[in-house]
Amino acid sequence: MVEDTHIRVLPTHVANKIAAGEVVDRPASVAKELIENSFDAEATQVDVEVSAGGRKLVTVSDNGVGMGRDDALLSVERQATSKIRDVDDIEHIATLGFRGEALAAIASVARFRLVTCRREDDAGTEVTITGGKLQDVREIGAPAGTRIEVRDLFFNVPARRKFLRTYQTELGHIRSGFITQALAHPGVGMSLKVDGRETYRLAAGSDISDRVREIFGPDYHRDLRSLEGAGPEVTVRGFVGLPTVHRGDRGEQYCFVNGRAASAPLLNYAIREGYRSLLPSDRHPCVFLFITLDPAMVDVNVHPAKKEIRFRRPSETRDAVIAAIRKALALPPCSDTALDDQSSPILPGDPGRPVAETQMKIADLIQTRTFRYPRMGPGMSPAPASGSDKGQGREAESTASEPGLGSSRTVLETAPWSWCRVLGQVKDFYVVMETEDGLVLMDPRSSHERVLFEQLMAEVTQGDVEVQNLLIPETVELKPRDADRLRKNLAVLKTMGFGVSEFGGDTFVVDALPACVKEASAKEMLIGLPQTLEEAGSRGAKGQWREEAIAQAACQEAVRARDKLTLEEIEELIVALSKTEMPYTSPKGRPTIVFTSMNELNRKFGRE
Repeated sequence: MVEDTHIRVLPTHVANKIAAGEVVDRPASVAKELIENSFDAEATQVDVEVSAGGRKLVTVSDNGVGMGRDDALLSVERQATSKIRDVDDIEHIATLGFRGEALAAIASVARFRLVTCRREDDAGTEVTITGGKLQDVREIGAPAGTRIEVRDLFFNVPARRKFLRTYQTELGHIRSGFITQALAHPGVGMSLKVDGRETYRLAAGSDISDRVREIFGPDYHRDLRSLEGAGPEVTVRGFVGLPTVHRGDRGEQYCFVNGRAASAPLLNYAIREGYRSLLPSDRHPCVFLFITLDPAMVDVNVHPAKKEIRFRRPSETRDAVIAAIRKALALPPCSDTALDDQSSPILPGDPGRPVAETQMKIADLIQTRTFRYPRMGPGMSPAPASGSDKGQGREAESTASEPGLGSSRTVLETAPWSWCRVLGQVKDFYVVMETEDGLVLMDPRSSHERVLFEQLMAEVTQGDVEVQNLLIPETVELKPRDADRLRKNLAVLKTMGFGVSEFGGDTFVVDALPACVKEASAKEMLIGLPQTLEEAGSRGAKGQWREEAIAQAACQEAVRARDKLTLEEIEELIVALSKTEMPYTSPKGRPTIVFTSMNELNRKFGRE
């Protein structure tokens, strides 16, 4: 009696179609796999052409090493690859492809044509496959390299085809994938043609800076800062955007590990921590990260489409990325826009005055603390821009040697502008300034928070906090849970200059504050501090996270206690803000300045 079995071995064509669902889910994934194969083939030029959002045609041509007839036939077999020989090779993957599944999966669900030729061969090979069935193999004249045409994707899998989106949506995924691959290999020339029209033409031999400028434009590149860092076994480089450049999603966060576009929760966390206190929680920075480490220290075999990776020593990679980002945000922009003395602009309204008299460089501001400021009061008219030049000169003589203002070199390296002219205030609050590149609106409160925060953190780091004793100590009663959290951090508060001690039960007494935040409400600060510490503590990152959280809360209260800044204080604030390491956001991530470039102003007024 023959036993009726329920388990059967699937036919090859069925197995290939199932595998295609793991590797190929839309035209963009076809383009990705083919482009990565071109990179592995040592191509220096890769050309991509798509039609109808990739549904009708996806073509990738390269000038790589090419293949002979036998290799061309084997390349479309499932699990046939030239990139690994043994299971141990998976532990040291140095190529983008290694599974040997992509071409077989693509050929099983499309009309597939491969033309390839090695540099040393007189003729190439053409392989034609339809729905996984080999149709023809023949010799053909062809240039060195490989060209693959994929037509009518999913023509034999209607269920899969109906899940494709509109042409524009699929085309958007293809463009996004093309940009990602172009960033991963800036030395390779690349082009993208959409429905017969060339969309991108990227030069070969570029570095990542040139490639970013080519794709995103010079204005975008100007808001990036170069990033470099290293751990014991990991190197991090690339660019990070200023906190003023952010998005509502992670669409402009590009991470590459050993040249492979990759994603991992660890990297998302590291980027978020690198920008901690610089961005609101619902905004995401623009980042280009290139991480290099031993292939044995990363597992790229997690996902069939190789979309996710795992690190064998995640904490080391995480800390290296966080440190590199924090360091980069304190460095000059990646494109040096400091003005040359011989090409310094003349301020509007003074066309005939010498540059030496009209230019308001930050170096001069720090020495003289003078501003062209049309101070307007009841019944007063704005003063002429040049009417106080002589008076400003006298003020310069009296304040040039004022202590604590710093050197001009320090400010020129970190200031967000090279010169400025203060024009006035909006509703007696927002400050309006003209700079060399356009118009700036400054939020005095957020700016004041940033200045106080960096001052306090500098004192804490140096272990030299100036303390101001309160004339009348304040007592504050907290909820039991808040009191317990505060109790655990009393030692930290003491080292930061806060005189806080237990007064019995859940009551605390405050008798001293750091001098720079002496105007803060001790009671309000103590009430809000436990919640701030709880939110900060959930991150678990290394570094002075408690000190930073406490300083944020204290500086916010100190600024809130001030109803309004005088004009003189605003002038001092602008100078102080330009000297900070991160003048673009408050410690809580709110913007301190909003910049509108001259190009944008010209566009709005139709002058382009």
